[in-house]
Amino acid sequence: MAHDDPDHDMDDDMPEGVRRLVRTRERVASTMDGGVMLLVLLGLVGFLVWWIFSVAGGIIREDGYIISALIAAVLAITLIACGFFTLQPNEGAAVTLFGNYKGTDKKPGLRWVWFWYARKKISLRVRNLTSEKLKVNDKRGNPIEIGAVIVWRVADSAQALFDVDDYETFIEIQVETALREIASHFSYDHSEDEEPTLRADGEKVSKLLREKLQERVSVSGIVVDEAKLSHLAYAPEIAGAMLRRQQAEAVLAARKTIVAGAVTMVESALNQLSERSIVTLDDERRATMVSNLLVVLCGDRDAQPVVNTGTLYQ
Repeated sequence: MAHDDPDHDMDDDMPEGVRRLVRTRERVASTMDGGVMLLVLLGLVGFLVWWIFSVAGGIIREDGYIISALIAAVLAITLIACGFFTLQPNEGAAVTLFGNYKGTDKKPGLRWVWFWYARKKISLRVRNLTSEKLKVNDKRGNPIEIGAVIVWRVADSAQALFDVDDYETFIEIQVETALREIASHFSYDHSEDEEPTLRADGEKVSKLLREKLQERVSVSGIVVDEAKLSHLAYAPEIAGAMLRRQQAEAVLAARKTIVAGAVTMVESALNQLSERSIVTLDDERRATMVSNLLVVLCGDRDAQPVVNTGTLYQ
């Protein structure tokens, strides 16, 4: 069904049959500078005071017209005074008339609009949102704890106020949903085929989290400026086992480095012995020397020297 109202539009990026109806678009409200109306108000008040003193002093004769004019002046002052409102920098006021959105005023300072227009203020400042620590499963099914810090602001005040029930609660729920979705796309660590992980690829994960969250909150007129993981850990029930696995992997990696270095050192020692003709080694003596050197170099304890006063065979 087509809509002729410019405030109503369809989101063409959505598939046919599940398109969202964007009901409101922000526009500029027709308000006035409050300073001008303040001068008008002060003029009316001054005129009313002069009139009252003139009547009391007998300068102006009191009659029905004078009373009517006095009542009209008081009424005008009251109506003008009810139309004032103030805005701070990065603050807006959505103006409505009997529930019909008329626009948003973002000019800071003293502003004025007819009293029958309702004004609802909304902050346009940048805000931080720290999510709760969520317990979710990563891509490999391991239970983990994850949390995020979101930097966001309201870009379209009309959508924030009128297209969602409570935009602050809305973004909190969407952050939780986006975190659960992101966690299911990545492993905590030790992924297969060198895929990115939550722990090792924080920048990529944060970028994807921001994109996913922006898609979810765009209907509310909110812009996500930054999204970062603030907490990432294994769940308590498997944290001990995962810590032991990490320690074992660290030991294995260290052993591999030690063995690779020891083999290089043994090879260098044998080559130098052969090049300088310090000693002639047959295959058996060479194997024995290699074994002894590897034991010394790869052992986790200090070697105890043994003086052999005989030969290898005695």
